[in-house]
Amino acid sequence: MNPILLNFPHEFETERLLLRMPMPGDGKAVYDAINASINELRPWMGFAQKDQSEDEVEINTRESHISFLKREKLRMLVFLKETGQFVGSSGLHNIDWDVRKFEIGYWADTRFSGKGYMTEAIAGLTEFTFTELKANRVQIQCDSRNGKSRAIPERLGYELEGILKNEDIAVDSNQLRDTCMYAKIRTE
Repeated sequence: MNPILLNFPHEFETERLLLRMPMPGDGKAVYDAINASINELRPWMGFAQKDQSEDEVEINTRESHISFLKREKLRMLVFLKETGQFVGSSGLHNIDWDVRKFEIGYWADTRFSGKGYMTEAIAGLTEFTFTELKANRVQIQCDSRNGKSRAIPERLGYELEGILKNEDIAVDSNQLRDTCMYAKIRTE
């Protein structure tokens, strides 16, 4: 079946958060969060390696909306339910619809870090992926040096399947990096 025919919710809630697909007009909030967090994002995120204009972020947000509708990548923006403030971005990429395998990525606006929002968002996204998308495998990959990123799958009971040595080039340098592979699988 062509994944574009799959019907599933475009948003869901956790205790404190609303996660939803990007919409036209969301670029301003994402742009502000990137700029507030740029020093913390640069060592880990490819998109943070160059300064982006507000229009460039809006274009990326609209392209993410289209990719969501086409079921190519399922980016989700994270907002506080109570105030509607943008707190971060997550989503599913490297999707294999035949296997029902999904990889979760995430980053947080550092003005909201340390409050458990991203852990809550990833817990909700993990549940959504198994429940709504019928995942057989959900994985999280991160740089072995990124302690904040590693803490999330470890808190949520993901299994560290291995550390891939010299697996990639660090986004902020020409040094090789090790990548941690965490995963949860469907058990029935």
